[in-house]
Amino acid sequence: MFIAASILSVLFSALLVFSAVGKLRKDPKQMAVLELVKATKAAPVLATLEMAAAAGLLVGLAWWPVGIAAGIGAVLYFAGAIVTHLRVGHRAVTSAAVLLGVSVAVVLLRAMAL
Repeated sequence: MFIAASILSVLFSALLVFSAVGKLRKDPKQMAVLELVKATKAAPVLATLEMAAAAGLLVGLAWWPVGIAAGIGAVLYFAGAIVTHLRVGHRAVTSAAVLLGVSVAVVLLRAMAL
């Protein structure tokens, strides 16, 4: 289980960093989505949360409590993203739902690898 948890943690961390960089660079596609959910001013905070989760997942490969905490943080982040989209009537939550599922998988795999 540790190998699966490690691979998923590294890939998910890369995805989180990619997303965070897009928010910091004000990528037009990401900013359009943030505008839709009325969260453009929160882009730097969201990017910081994504970077923290990515770093925590990688540190968690060596020290499991950090990895599980980072994974739980990612679960809360993407659950919040879904709620935010639904709150403004935006029903296209597939991406956030998939990433929520990946977050849950990371936590479960890491916990099972103990």
